[in-house]
Amino acid sequence: MPQSLNKIYVHIIFSTKNREPLILDSVKEELFNYLGGVCKNLECNPIQVGGYRDHVHILCLLSKKITLVKLLEEIKSSSSKWIKTKDEKLSNFYWQSGYGAFSVNPTEIEVVTNYFKNQEEHHKVKSFQDEYRTFLKKYDVQYNEDYVWD
Repeated sequence: MPQSLNKIYVHIIFSTKNREPLILDSVKEELFNYLGGVCKNLECNPIQVGGYRDHVHILCLLSKKITLVKLLEEIKSSSSKWIKTKDEKLSNFYWQSGYGAFSVNPTEIEVVTNYFKNQEEHHKVKSFQDEYRTFLKKYDVQYNEDYVWD
């Protein structure tokens, strides 16, 4: 086949270091836009970005030109530097070292985007850790609880 084609939707999840509630309302939307912009610049078309005080969710199309690990490295490093300039309270902002990434069926895109949009309501009753464990269980990911949280 002379042409390389792909369409891989990926749901990426990662938290602030130690799950500190540092995603302030004053910068939240701008942060989500920034994260989407990083994805777009790397040709990983962002579909939806959302999250809550201690974590983010990104749904994007993974470009055939970049590995998932390189995408995460770029997203985290540039956004961490950027957010530190937004508020003095964020001068010690860091992302956790790990992440979760899950494939998304194209027929489920609307379900996933709606899930992102309802994060505030969702997290009134469920912690980030419980939410993340739910994804790990749904996708049958084997993990060691001692090493999931940093």
